Amino acid sequence: MRILFLDLDTLRPDHLSCYGYCRNTSPNIDSIAERGVRFNNYYCSDAPCLPSRTALMTGRFGIHTGVVGHGGTAADIRLEGSPRGFRDKLAHQSIPAFLRSVGFKTVSISPFAERHSAWHFYAGFSEMHNTGKGGGESAEDVTPTVLRWIEQNAKQDNWFLHVNYWDPHTPYRAPMDFGNPFEGEPLPEWITADVLKKHREIVGPHTAREVSMYTNRENPRFPRHLGEIKDMRDLRRFIDGYDCGIRYMDEHIGQIFAGLEKQKVLDDLAIIISGDHAENMGEFGIYGEHATADHPTCHISMIIRWPGGREGDVDDGLHYNLDLGPTLAELFGKQPMPIWDGQSYAPVLMEGEDCGRDFLVLSQCAHVCQRSVRFGPWLYIRTYHDGYHLFPDEMLFNLNEDPYEQHNLSESNPDICKDAVYYLNQWHDDMMKSMPYDVDPLWTVIKEGGPFHAKGHLRAYCERLKQTGRSWAIPELKRRHPREFE
Repeated sequence: MRILFLDLDTLRPDHLSCYGYCRNTSPNIDSIAERGVRFNNYYCSDAPCLPSRTALMTGRFGIHTGVVGHGGTAADIRLEGSPRGFRDKLAHQSIPAFLRSVGFKTVSISPFAERHSAWHFYAGFSEMHNTGKGGGESAEDVTPTVLRWIEQNAKQDNWFLHVNYWDPHTPYRAPMDFGNPFEGEPLPEWITADVLKKHREIVGPHTAREVSMYTNRENPRFPRHLGEIKDMRDLRRFIDGYDCGIRYMDEHIGQIFAGLEKQKVLDDLAIIISGDHAENMGEFGIYGEHATADHPTCHISMIIRWPGGREGDVDDGLHYNLDLGPTLAELFGKQPMPIWDGQSYAPVLMEGEDCGRDFLVLSQCAHVCQRSVRFGPWLYIRTYHDGYHLFPDEMLFNLNEDPYEQHNLSESNPDICKDAVYYLNQWHDDMMKSMPYDVDPLWTVIKEGGPFHAKGHLRAYCERLKQTGRSWAIPELKRRHPREFE
């Protein structure tokens, strides 16, 4: 058997045609959805990049691995300490290590480990190809390595090939000679001129006046990526830039499929298409960043075409990315690894049986410190550090009626909030009881000065707010974050 895993960074499901997007961004990805199972409520347990891929490959929540952020203690995986054997547990219990144990050659083509010094990501891979630009790659930097590997190895049996593309990630980087296949096509209806006008008054990194995080600087190397969104014309350029990244990447995925077809291995190949996280594209006034523990950031695509599995099916159950390991174990008739936190959804793939979870807890500690609970139509968000966005402590959204999170319903629905807090406490108790550590890494991030991408920027940002007529926010920012002004 052969497995291809397309790991597509920063991919919003609702910007894929097969998930109902009005633009034709993903014809090659769509072709796999037509012959497999599309998961509608699939989430990363921990966002963004480093926490998400660590959770995926280890099969464990960030609260267990310790990896919940992008810097400081919370960016390093926890050491096993005195119980460690000759090799650590990841050498045997990561997803790639599990696949090796059932006879697969495991191969990764990705710069991810070097980008985040996440060397634990290599655990279990027998062959690694670093495409060399630390996540600054465009698809043309990745595809030749993939095609060479396919030409030399595809006809062998029992391989797992992980391929990592970055084109939807900021800065949006599709080459300008690719053009704009979406020129003049409709924009998302919810961002009107009035909504954008309100967004321009919001404070916080990656908001409409500071798309570049804390400034409106632009990089001439990336003309598709704006530093500021002033009007609806800029908004069009911005969304077109993201969508062009997806379409450009999709065309390179088509080249991979053509290479596999040339080797006559495409038809019976298992294909998994997913990503690490998605992207705020205006929600909370945030543009071009995966900065929150909300639906736009944590909701990810998952499409699986499995030999002998369901075709053209859709699943609406709640699942985590870390559920993939137990699913593969069941598909191969094996027991899941003892340290994995996930649960299998193999019955979805093979019988169409619903096996979704009752609720999910989602975490973000790189830009803000938040945990959220996804259950029924609801998303409840608890903020512990606002990352300078002035978020309230509690937010509640009905995603069926308000998928873009414009209306906080927490004050009018206290009973729903209480239910969410009960779920959150239940999850937290279970997590703390099931590990040998006595520290929640979310609080480690806060005690070390706050989220990596917020820490140390507030003084300079307040000067920016003065210059742009938003001084009203400074007293509250100082009240919430006094350590930044000591």
